[in-house]
Amino acid sequence: MSEKNICFDMNALAYAYGKPAVTATLKSSPEDFRVEEQIAFSLLGEGEHLWIWVEKTGQNTDWVAKQIASYIGITSREMGVAGKKDRHAITYQWMSCHLPGKPDPDFLKLSIPGVRVLKAVRHNRKLQTGGLSGNRFQITLNNVEGGLEQIEERLKAIQVHGVPNYFGEQRFGNDMQNLAQASRLFNGEIKPKRHQKSLYLSAARSWMFNEELSERIQQNTWNQAIEGDVFQLQGSQKCFVSEVDVEIQQRVTELDIHPTGSLTGRGKSLATAKVYELEQSIMANYPLWQTGLEKFGLKQERRALRVLPQDLSWQLEGVAEGGVADELQDGLEFTQTRLVLSFTLPAGSYATMLVREVALVTSELV
Repeated sequence: MSEKNICFDMNALAYAYGKPAVTATLKSSPEDFRVEEQIAFSLLGEGEHLWIWVEKTGQNTDWVAKQIASYIGITSREMGVAGKKDRHAITYQWMSCHLPGKPDPDFLKLSIPGVRVLKAVRHNRKLQTGGLSGNRFQITLNNVEGGLEQIEERLKAIQVHGVPNYFGEQRFGNDMQNLAQASRLFNGEIKPKRHQKSLYLSAARSWMFNEELSERIQQNTWNQAIEGDVFQLQGSQKCFVSEVDVEIQQRVTELDIHPTGSLTGRGKSLATAKVYELEQSIMANYPLWQTGLEKFGLKQERRALRVLPQDLSWQLEGVAEGGVADELQDGLEFTQTRLVLSFTLPAGSYATMLVREVALVTSELV
């Protein structure tokens, strides 16, 4: 079977806690999906780069960055963003502008629909892609139906055990088209721009990681140490290899360390034994991708199989006529039930993959 004949379906990936019985609507409006970037350092207050704290609603990150660059008279290359944020959301994110020897612009006169610059701080470095410690989310699910008792049960389990660290749908583009484009790239059928090529390369190995993680969930080993595992320290990108003994198993149970999966590329995998065999069996289904990733110079990396959300809290609310919400309780009549989730994830993890374990969702915004 070639890559072109494989069905790429996020719904086919295994659920850690079983397929939810609950259904809900996600993103009825941008207000239902709020994201706030977090950085792990303080800005100096001086330097060539002006960091701006931007609130945007219903706008694309790249487009907003270009509009700001045009307003202050610099090129897009002189702008820095840590990552793209969902268009159909209210997001708070940092952007940096290279302004050596130039005064701070007057952002009160900036006129971009759905965009406000809330503060500006000087710093000595440009904001780099991925330069975040994490993201804080507040997500509202509307029209929640079926098995409400399951929601509490699952969220309490997620607090303790975490969720599969799948790459979300955003990584793969509309209708998973980034994967089809990856195959075309590796076949020499297209010559995309640099940023597009990066998207296609990332999508290809992200999908293979998702398949490996899905298999580990089916084997009930996604949150256990097995022979041949490579481990990652909680809160770090550092990985190490170790024999699986009582101490390692205990550290995995306590979420001090996590088993990892392969982000394939050049070089030999650190995994051995059963884990290496699993990785090889998956890559065997994607020979074109594996060859292409190596050709384009991507190196072997690792990604934790699970992620533990921090400060996870939730509220089930009843919504009455006129949209007035109150805590869900007996004796009161409501037209619908909604669930409000608040949590923090490290950079690179997907909030939608936590939501996936709680409810089957449809989106009203495309």
